[in-house]
Amino acid sequence: MKKLAVLVSGNGTNLRQIIQSIFHGELFKFKVSLVISDRSCRAIQYAQKENIQTFSLKRTKTLSKEIDHILIKDLPDFIILSGFLSILDAEFCEKWSGKIINIHPSLLPKYGGKGMYGMRVHQKVLNNQEKISGATVHYVTKDIDSGNIILKKSCKISSQETPISLSTKISLIEKEILIQSLKNL
Repeated sequence: MKKLAVLVSGNGTNLRQIIQSIFHGELFKFKVSLVISDRSCRAIQYAQKENIQTFSLKRTKTLSKEIDHILIKDLPDFIILSGFLSILDAEFCEKWSGKIINIHPSLLPKYGGKGMYGMRVHQKVLNNQEKISGATVHYVTKDIDSGNIILKKSCKISSQETPISLSTKISLIEKEILIQSLKNL
């Protein structure tokens, strides 16, 4: 059984998808061993209801070191960044290299990097009148959104698209390719 540590900052919809996929046997070789957040969020509440060990940390300069101390005790096979908004430091990324996976709401390398998350990505995609968008699962390195791509999938953007409607489309793609990426690991 491979252990997953999931880092979150928000509602935890991708975390829920992982847990449901494990429960239904789609990800039978995995278990979520712990969930870490960098703020108070619904994802932590959900993990607690599922009896998963949780840690709520504060966004400080030592956040990466605090996460590292928790992970050293658990030794997960993979660390999943699921809507995790804090930037992990270079030392952390190098130490856990090849084990940290992120889901990003664009077709990287487009619309990646510092400050590009959530609705900001979707608004920029629409402002630039792109015809397609999508999501990318990639390995995390010290350079933001620059690690090797594991899987990505696109969708068409309609002429009536709004950031919210695009976000809804991308969210469905994120869940699909995150689960497929885990199956492929």
